[in-house]
Amino acid sequence: MRSLPVPSPHRRRWFLFKTPTDENLTVSAAFSCVLVLLRVLYTGRPTFLFMPWNLFLAYVPYFISTWLSQWDRRVHPLVRVAGLALWLLFIPNSPYILTDLYHLADSHRDLRIPEWYDLVLILSFALSGTLIAVMSIRQVERLVTSRARFPGRWLFLFPLMFVNALGVYIGRYLRYNSWDIVTNPVGLATDIAAMIIHPLRHDYAWGMIFSFSILLSLIYSLLANCLPAREE
Repeated sequence: MRSLPVPSPHRRRWFLFKTPTDENLTVSAAFSCVLVLLRVLYTGRPTFLFMPWNLFLAYVPYFISTWLSQWDRRVHPLVRVAGLALWLLFIPNSPYILTDLYHLADSHRDLRIPEWYDLVLILSFALSGTLIAVMSIRQVERLVTSRARFPGRWLFLFPLMFVNALGVYIGRYLRYNSWDIVTNPVGLATDIAAMIIHPLRHDYAWGMIFSFSILLSLIYSLLANCLPAREE
């Protein structure tokens, strides 16, 4: 019996993406955006139109980490540090989408839309944002922990997830954006300093940040082990 041909791992892929993971992320993002479009067409209201923008912001650190992972060792160390700093500035945008689940119980609800529809819509964005975060952090983890003297994975992972959780809190509750570090650095630094100087007055904030840090660490540890070691 004639055997079926084995697909080439180097086959040309659709869109601008080179790996199966990129294709799957694209399909997931497209599904989410279609759900938003159908909701807007049905209700005539622009509800949840901000979520595709949030998803785009979630993609930014993935684009940056992919770009960083393609650099070779001839790139100047200062350029590498600048690239990692830029990535660190944007990476909280990826897990931030998880907090959009709050919108299931606020003024964004519309009685003309089944509750399950909004649940699927928001979960689809949250899933995409989570997977993007995992993929991006994994790329940077390879870059950082590949150093021979790096002491261990968790010394990289938990501090990074703490920064992520802090960024999510700043975005969700203090309503700052990634670019406020340039456009409003004084206000941003003042609010963060107040949290550090008076931690007991901000127990709500630190409780959320520490809990979210642990949650993100667990999500990453579980999902990263399910991903292929490397895609060509």
